[in-house]
Amino acid sequence: MYREHFGLAESPFRITPHTEFFFAGANRGATLDALVYAVINDEGIVKVSGEVGSGKTMLCRVLMERLPPRVVIVYLANPSLSKEDIVFAIAEELELAVSETARASTVIRMLQTRLMELHGEDKQVVVLIDEAHAMPRETLEEIRLLSNLETGQHKLLQLVLFGQPELDVVLARPDMRQLKERITHSFALEPLHRDDVAKYIDFRMRTAGYRGPEVFSRNALKLIAAASQGLTRRVNILAEKSLLAAYAEGLHQVTPKEVDAAIRDSEYEKPGQRIRHRLMTAAGAAAALAFAVVGLTSWNAMDAAVPLRWPRRHLPCRWRRRNPRPNPPCQPRRQRQRRRRNRRRPHPRPPAACRHR
Repeated sequence: MYREHFGLAESPFRITPHTEFFFAGANRGATLDALVYAVINDEGIVKVSGEVGSGKTMLCRVLMERLPPRVVIVYLANPSLSKEDIVFAIAEELELAVSETARASTVIRMLQTRLMELHGEDKQVVVLIDEAHAMPRETLEEIRLLSNLETGQHKLLQLVLFGQPELDVVLARPDMRQLKERITHSFALEPLHRDDVAKYIDFRMRTAGYRGPEVFSRNALKLIAAASQGLTRRVNILAEKSLLAAYAEGLHQVTPKEVDAAIRDSEYEKPGQRIRHRLMTAAGAAAALAFAVVGLTSWNAMDAAVPLRWPRRHLPCRWRRRNPRPNPPCQPRRQRQRRRRNRRRPHPRPPAACRHR
């Protein structure tokens, strides 16, 4: 729709992982090189963690393309596999003829034989497990047991775990310490900084065929970086909707107005909204603390018999007991009699005409 308007050959901000749009900046390229080295040099279990939408699946797909042909890749995208299912899944990927009624121990022996054959052919098997944080505990324990398949000098099965930060929480449990000790390399995909977001958007636009000046203004890039929190999936969504809004307005540059429309449509937090919420919470806590301090000070003042402006009937009983009301001064006899007569005198009644009206 907007590709001809901006001179693009294809959509630059698709959320599906296309490896030609892999951004090597923000330490992504260095992480990819380290992953390739760890897999080729038989470094045991490798873990890659990152927030939702930080680019883990994209990194996994690029890793599959960068590995040499002698590496046999097994990709598992289903995290809900049981400990028996994961063994059958690996055996199926390695083209083993396994009966559905076969026992797991039998499949493991067949798998070990197949791995030994591939090792004799100078091939290496690596298992890439996506969404590993959602795997059951028994499945993770089975993964640890599979890592024990080895020869005298080399591992027969290399494992790479991709997961969200919840994977670190799972591995920190006492019953997972044996698996955690097998992890030799741990990588974290951090969110993009503001400058990295600008470079990322420009890289995607150029890769998609754009050859003109920068489409996104500086203020628009700041809004996208703040609203996306540096997550590449959110950056793609906001940039895509901003281009659509600019196309609808007939503009060739994306301004903060179009980015605001994209943020509202995506229901993300606006820049500064979280900061304002924190400031309001802090102000409320400070007001409550000040109110408590004032109340405590007032209570101590009452205990110290400091004169207050409150009526005596509103003061605590213990304060009134400690500070009895002083006796009234002596009054002349005639003044006391006059007060007594006024107290006994009834109120004047209205005239009869007023009563019948």
